[in-house]
Amino acid sequence: MTGILVGVDGSDHSRRALAWAMREAAQHQIQLTVISVHPPAARPATGIYWGVHASPENSFDPQSARAAVQEFVDKVASEIGGGAPEINVSIVAGDPSEELVRAAHDADLLVVGSRGSGGFGRLLLGSVGSQVSHHATCPVVIVPGTFQAS
Repeated sequence: MTGILVGVDGSDHSRRALAWAMREAAQHQIQLTVISVHPPAARPATGIYWGVHASPENSFDPQSARAAVQEFVDKVASEIGGGAPEINVSIVAGDPSEELVRAAHDADLLVVGSRGSGGFGRLLLGSVGSQVSHHATCPVVIVPGTFQAS
């Protein structure tokens, strides 16, 4: 896959990354692939020691996820007044950092937000951004969030 790959998770940070990637793809008239990675369900200690399976509410429905991401893409494209000439949506399950690095192996550029929807709001760079910046084989753009003084 050539073109730009942007990772999204629905957070405001990924919204900014998607908008940036859309503008960049439109400017260069190249393909944009939007990827959302569904992480595996956290396993309680009982799952580790006794093999208890994750509960059904942790199930992953790729069709629902694809529809939600497509809606997110359409909304951001509308907000910025257009999008890339070609936008593809990809939904995968796995570790977000690993899947983004794997998907970007032949991309021209990988774009992520500076943080995702994780719980540490004061972080300047999240774990996924840190990992992909160290391990991706293509150039990486990390779109910063807005600064909020407390």
